[in-house]
Amino acid sequence: MSDKFNQDLKELKLKVTPKRLAILSLLAEELSYASPEEVWRKLQKNFDSIGLPTVYRNLEELANGGLITKVIHPNRQLYYYFCPNGHHHHHFVCLSCRKVEDINFCGMEEIEKKVSGTVLSHIVQVNGLCRECSESQGGAI
Repeated sequence: MSDKFNQDLKELKLKVTPKRLAILSLLAEELSYASPEEVWRKLQKNFDSIGLPTVYRNLEELANGGLITKVIHPNRQLYYYFCPNGHHHHHFVCLSCRKVEDINFCGMEEIEKKVSGTVLSHIVQVNGLCRECSESQGGAI
């Protein structure tokens, strides 16, 4: 996967650095979203000096380039998720276990018919409880 990350970074005209590769690898191994602080703590094990601002900056660059996905949590904290699905789609986010599932549907064409302007971009994220969490918690967070 490292070769793919190298190629992806070069295509985005981002310098291929050990820290960027480590961030991508770390998120690719996760099955759920992670906060910048969580990423930073895990990276500290591999790098003598890595600052939290460096992690934030790299996460933003990688998200802006489409290599990772931002998860906007109701607590107003940004989280990040590695999504290997390359085509346009959206996500269902479990607010309990943090699992992220692809939603291979976009109703943007219908939405564009309802607005009185030109849509330039959109973000659709569905938050809730996955089936397992819903059953184990009785539907409560």
